[in-house]
Amino acid sequence: MPTRRDFVIASAATAATAAATSAIPLRAFVAGSDEIRVGVVGVGGRGKGACVNCLSHSEGVRLVAIGDLTNEIASNAREQLQQTEVGAQVQVADDALFGGLDAYKKVINHPDVDLVILTTSPGFRPMHLAEAVRAGKHVFMEKPVCVDPAGYRSVVESGEIAKQKGLAIVAGTMFRRQESYMEAIRLIHEGAIGTPVGGSARYCANGIWYRARKEGMTDLEYQLMNWYHFVWLSGDQVVEQAVHNIDAVVWAMGGPPRSAFGSGGQFTRPKDSEVYDSLSVDFSWGDGIELSFKCRQIPGAKSTISNTIVGTKGIAFVNPGGSRVATHDGKVLLEITHKGPYPYALEHSHLIESIRSGTLINEARQVAESSLTAVMARMAAYTGQQVDWDFVANESSLQLMPDTLDATSPAPTPFVRIPGRHKLV
Repeated sequence: MPTRRDFVIASAATAATAAATSAIPLRAFVAGSDEIRVGVVGVGGRGKGACVNCLSHSEGVRLVAIGDLTNEIASNAREQLQQTEVGAQVQVADDALFGGLDAYKKVINHPDVDLVILTTSPGFRPMHLAEAVRAGKHVFMEKPVCVDPAGYRSVVESGEIAKQKGLAIVAGTMFRRQESYMEAIRLIHEGAIGTPVGGSARYCANGIWYRARKEGMTDLEYQLMNWYHFVWLSGDQVVEQAVHNIDAVVWAMGGPPRSAFGSGGQFTRPKDSEVYDSLSVDFSWGDGIELSFKCRQIPGAKSTISNTIVGTKGIAFVNPGGSRVATHDGKVLLEITHKGPYPYALEHSHLIESIRSGTLINEARQVAESSLTAVMARMAAYTGQQVDWDFVANESSLQLMPDTLDATSPAPTPFVRIPGRHKLV
């Protein structure tokens, strides 16, 4: 049966050697004692939340640099964070507040920053990760980590370089640290339900936020502000949000599927939004092993998040509220509600612990594969074609992020992809 890919763990000796030979020296950490200084790139709701999670669940950690699209956004975020329970650890000087599309470079290369939190819109994740690894900084990055095959390859490459340099990378796939998921998927990998043969998964939600255009905005400024509705920035719902379910499925099945075949469209999106509000796809692992996946964001429709894995001996329901694993003859092997430490916090405490211990976590390839699986689903729905993993991972030339981008750059022209007309590249 498929087996879970383990976290990539670098030994302390390897980390020390890589740090010594890296072009950019890394600061040595004494287990449990040395201070870790954090910079954040992207301080919207998730970015500020990640800062609180990071600062509140590990000792000896403080925030020293903030970057976003404008200095005003960065300054406001500093003020808001100083009003939280971690306010005393928010020690960002005025000259460590950065604005602009190049703010990420200034945060990452700030001499006081040891660890960078990357929480901008997803389209920027590959370039921001590459810069962080080049600069020798440890990384927490939110999911998803790419919106196209070019970004996937970049993230995988950055992950390999990070291993060589002795850098930790943790991703925001928080279900990987939720007890109800961990226990159920452990049983799947131990063979409790036999060989997985298929299943279903859903991430069906209500509508998502939409930000109206402000007078005087350029097209680029508007798209950056209203980023969820533009594919080059968000990747569409299936990539930006539903990747949580897709990651759980990839984890349970032991790796990404071989192909995807799907459809989708939009019924309720604002007129200038180019993202779908509903998508359905069948993932295939070959040999008749298939899983049906659907996601939607439609106001007034029923919301549900669920994962069901069917095996030759039993069935596993792996869900946010709790999980249940049982054999086909009715024997219950696990019934657990969500409890235990907050997974959003564990992402950060595990990262900090790994840096201090030298046993470095590197989740770059793991989260890149889940992100690309979501991209593959979107490509299948957008084109109406079957899309194979080998194609998207190794051959596809799709790159949504412009090669160069500054305040004067034209924004990509938005359009809704129509299956059968939109080409697979």
